[in-house]
Amino acid sequence: MTDSPANENHPPAEAPDRGILPRVVVGSMGLAAFALVWFWIAGRATWVQGWALLLAFVGYVAALTWRLARADPDLLRERNRVAANVEPWDKAVMGCYTALLLVLLAVSALDSGRFRWSAVPNWVQLLAWVALCVAASMIWHVMAVNAYLSSWARIQEDRGHVVVTEGLYGHVRHPMYLGIILAFVGIPLVLGSWWALIPGFVIVGLFVYRTAREDRMLMRGLPGYEEYAGQVRYRLFPGIW
Repeated sequence: MTDSPANENHPPAEAPDRGILPRVVVGSMGLAAFALVWFWIAGRATWVQGWALLLAFVGYVAALTWRLARADPDLLRERNRVAANVEPWDKAVMGCYTALLLVLLAVSALDSGRFRWSAVPNWVQLLAWVALCVAASMIWHVMAVNAYLSSWARIQEDRGHVVVTEGLYGHVRHPMYLGIILAFVGIPLVLGSWWALIPGFVIVGLFVYRTAREDRMLMRGLPGYEEYAGQVRYRLFPGIW
């Protein structure tokens, strides 16, 4: 997920992607299959925390996809493809991320849904929802200001990749990853599982690593990024790193 900032000069807007409907259909079928397996692992269809997160996720992704389809269809296409120049190390990172995400969801279903090994107080779950709302707002914001927010680490020469400092990019160089990290601290708690924090924290560490690798890639390959890094000192955590 190339989290380099982009300036006011976004790539020229193109016509809405005609292939979005088939992807929506396939995605909906995949989501339905996932839900069946997830709630089977949880052992009950009345797992409230699971339903709450699933419905919130579907609503958010649908709204974000609708916005991108109307306002920035070129970015939507970019986020739904794997370009030829994706960094090999990023493919490995994202493979690990996918595996860890599945582990987190399975552990949360077994813990909170089926066996109830741990009990997360309601007030902690509420705070976790607040954290997810903040993370979702951050991700929405960076997709609005960064027209080059690819799902993969790559220099997008084919899309006129440039550097800017709009919005949160004026404070940290990778605000998208900061939002993702905040989300993965909140998701296990929203699902009511202390045990799911273990894979959650591993995912956090993975995105810290991805931030460092991608930042070096941008330093080497994106004109103007080194000067931008001199102005915005922190990669991820304001005042820390």
